[in-house]
Amino acid sequence: MSKKSRRTKAKQRARVTKPIQPLHPQQLKPVAAKPQSPVRVSREAQDSVSRYQYVMPEVKRIGILAGSMILILIVLSFVL
Repeated sequence: MSKKSRRTKAKQRARVTKPIQPLHPQQLKPVAAKPQSPVRVSREAQDSVSRYQYVMPEVKRIGILAGSMILILIVLSFVL
């Protein structure tokens, strides 16, 4: 059996949740924050991170080169 699509899950979640009614300032009560558990990363995500760890430095290098080329073109347009 195939999985439910994200759209179907969102529709179901929208039906299940109750609409939030506005509260008066007198009805507000302080709520204690719940400690969040650490996020577990799937094995597939860890594999892709280790596999593509070189991508971000290369993207930064490409951005710096592109910015410098555009800057040189702007300077040349004023000079020439």
